[in-house]
Amino acid sequence: MMKISEVIVVEGKSDTTNLKRFFECETYETGGSAIDAADLERLKILQEKRGLIIFTDPDFQGERIRKIIMAAIPEAKHAFIRRDEGVPVSKSKGHSLGVEHADGVALEAALSGLFSGETTNFSSDIRSEDLQRMGLVMGKDSRRRREHLGEALRIGYVNGKGLLKRLQLFGVCLEEVEEVMRTYGD
Repeated sequence: MMKISEVIVVEGKSDTTNLKRFFECETYETGGSAIDAADLERLKILQEKRGLIIFTDPDFQGERIRKIIMAAIPEAKHAFIRRDEGVPVSKSKGHSLGVEHADGVALEAALSGLFSGETTNFSSDIRSEDLQRMGLVMGKDSRRRREHLGEALRIGYVNGKGLLKRLQLFGVCLEEVEEVMRTYGD
């Protein structure tokens, strides 16, 4: 079982339970969409002492929480699962979507390269002109193109305004984006 020394920020207890099935880790639960100034202060302290990995659900509320934390703690790391990886296997779980339903393979892929001891290259050579040239911003089907890119790179969906920043945050290079976009429409 892999040990993760950083604290993983999740939305609820079910997310924690699922992660602990596959990793030796500690989590900080935001209690769903409720995140306040006290939470942010605690998370800042945890970032200083242990480091954080933000791992919220691939839905509106999860992205909202991620953005709040990102604004307060820009140096935190981020893990993402694709929407299809967070769908419950059992129909009895309703329409819930999230980390609590992801299998070990999806969780490991999302967390790969993020925990201590592993090195990650965070430099990026992408410019806004490149995004426009590839139809990722200001185009007829830009949203679908960004969804495709976000899923393929495991960086989550982001609107056109935030795409360049997200790609730079994750150190994605131009060559990687071009390679992914060659598969768009397949």
